[in-house]
Amino acid sequence: MTSTDSTQAKAQAQAQAQQTQKRPVKDPWELPDVSGLVVGVLGGTGDQGRGLAYRLARAGQKVIIGSRAADRAQTAADELGLGVEGADNAECARRSDIVIIAVPWEGHAKTLEALREDLAGKLVVDCVNPLGFDKQGAYALQVEEGSAAQQAAALLPDSRVTAAFHHLSAVLLQDESVEEIDTDVMVLGEVRADTDIVQALAARIPGMRGVFAGRLRNAHQVEALVANLISTNRRYKSHAGLRVTDV
Repeated sequence: MTSTDSTQAKAQAQAQAQQTQKRPVKDPWELPDVSGLVVGVLGGTGDQGRGLAYRLARAGQKVIIGSRAADRAQTAADELGLGVEGADNAECARRSDIVIIAVPWEGHAKTLEALREDLAGKLVVDCVNPLGFDKQGAYALQVEEGSAAQQAAALLPDSRVTAAFHHLSAVLLQDESVEEIDTDVMVLGEVRADTDIVQALAARIPGMRGVFAGRLRNAHQVEALVANLISTNRRYKSHAGLRVTDV
């Protein structure tokens, strides 16, 4: 390399460094508008799924409840009102932009395997908690893939899998007299654009805030923490949630 070439290379490197320095840092609370997206809730006839469907619909989101039986989903949708629709799981997945997985852990893998094609290209939000129960209370189960969210990612290679909404009380979600849900939602995922969308969706519910909490490899401890919250709720007769401080 000649001295001229070396000088030009240094100048280019300096120019690139200056451009990088001038590039504004993105505000982590600058989130996208998700009000026009359709949200499907698989497992929407269960307590957690039904509660999430109700809260999102109440906030003005278009919501479709999914169930193995379309008539059961439609019955649950009619009971909720608020424009909520019901469909079988496959139709719910196809018609939705964002799909929340709120099925029982026992049916998690089987449900996702059956819907792999219907969920292709979709933003999937897994909120399933692999828990066991015995005389000592709730405890976290070991999952071969590491967590329910990681199992979802393995079973849905063509979907954009995130994890969120684990620590919410189904009782509070379904209580019509509760105006705000005072809690943070820990959101995990591999792509910032996707986690931003999920954070924005959580923020649609009054009192709620979505907080980025890492990649999917960190989902296990988030899911497992539900066992601790169950213990807290039993001791104090409460519906405990979480708040992340200094954020």
